[in-house]
Amino acid sequence: MYSLLFKSFFRTKIFMVSLLLLLTVGIISILIGKQYLVKQEKAIVAAQHFQEQSIKNNVEYHTEDLGLVLYYLRFTLMKKPTNISAISIGQSDVNPLLQAATIRTLEAQKYDTDFENPSLLMSGNLDLGFVIIYLFPLVLIAMTFNLYSEEQELGTWRMLAAQTASKMGFLLKKMAVRVGFVLAVLLILLALSAVLLQIPLEANYWVLVLQSLLYVLFWSALALWVVSFQKNSSFNALTLISVWVVLTILLPAMVNNYVINTYQVPEALEAMVEQRDGYHEKWDLEKDATMDEFFEAYPAYENYTVPEDQFSWIWYYGMQFMGDLESSESSAEMREKIALRNTVSEKVALFIPTMHTQLSFNKLAGTDMLSHLEFLDALTDFHASLREGFYKPVFDQKSANTIDWSKYQAKFYTLKQILIGCWF
Repeated sequence: MYSLLFKSFFRTKIFMVSLLLLLTVGIISILIGKQYLVKQEKAIVAAQHFQEQSIKNNVEYHTEDLGLVLYYLRFTLMKKPTNISAISIGQSDVNPLLQAATIRTLEAQKYDTDFENPSLLMSGNLDLGFVIIYLFPLVLIAMTFNLYSEEQELGTWRMLAAQTASKMGFLLKKMAVRVGFVLAVLLILLALSAVLLQIPLEANYWVLVLQSLLYVLFWSALALWVVSFQKNSSFNALTLISVWVVLTILLPAMVNNYVINTYQVPEALEAMVEQRDGYHEKWDLEKDATMDEFFEAYPAYENYTVPEDQFSWIWYYGMQFMGDLESSESSAEMREKIALRNTVSEKVALFIPTMHTQLSFNKLAGTDMLSHLEFLDALTDFHASLREGFYKPVFDQKSANTIDWSKYQAKFYTLKQILIGCWF
């Protein structure tokens, strides 16, 4: 029976069209993921080279003034993308994987992003995750919507029913052939991605494979359920396409709109204004007003003198620190609300398979919003370590050539969270 069903299926036009479509778009998406990894690798190499060259040039031109050198120097923290991220690029096309920051106010630099073509950001990336979530269900619908109705409309159902012991068993076998074909193509593309993208066969990859299989099986069960109503082909096609639109477009858009409007983030503007005011208004205040708060935070430097009638680096970097300090509360509130948005989205997504799968892919690939927030937290610690390490030599008016600059190469950051902690 199965051999006849396979032969019959292989002779249909939908088989060849589906095979070419899935393989072509799937391979293109893998190559796009490869380009993404190459782009990020080039950016990392360029950032490393730039930091080395920048340090060399500034130290050469401003040897005697370490404070001036540090005014210009940028120090880079990078989150090197894992190869699996090429399957689900997620939000990393707008959230940069590297940040080059000076030791001045951090809040003004935290949310710098890459320059991208707005039209590309609007349409998104055609990664393999996108193909699995959006294209595979459509192909499955195209192959199964007339599973029963086609036989009825062609007038062959009665003859088939007379030749088989179980009508439902026949339909299930016919369905199994089509689902098996889709799953086989899916596994081929996932295997190709592992080879072409050089993805380590670790837990995250296998969880992503399992998630993909379950997602396709969900759509298979949904298609079989609709077909079981024994309606005509038009009804089945319209119903399944309507469900696809609701699950892939309408509900995620509604959830996104609800989350954005319910958990608004006015603190983003407040943090920027407070940081800028906290820094700029210090130019018009008595220097003691700035330094008293700075010395309270760093009592080790309270014995340093701050000339009232002339510029000094201890005062300048002190007021830079105060700008960040005065905006820290708003910044923390903003981070908390962004994390809350993500938490609410994850909880709602438990009931929306398409949204759930997308968030799971991003989480496994380390391209979700929580991963980026962790990176920003690491950037805060990185920035604090840098400026605190430079305070003493700057305040002691050391020259730039007294610093061992070989220690200040671009740094890499590794995600703290266990990415395989996804939910099904």
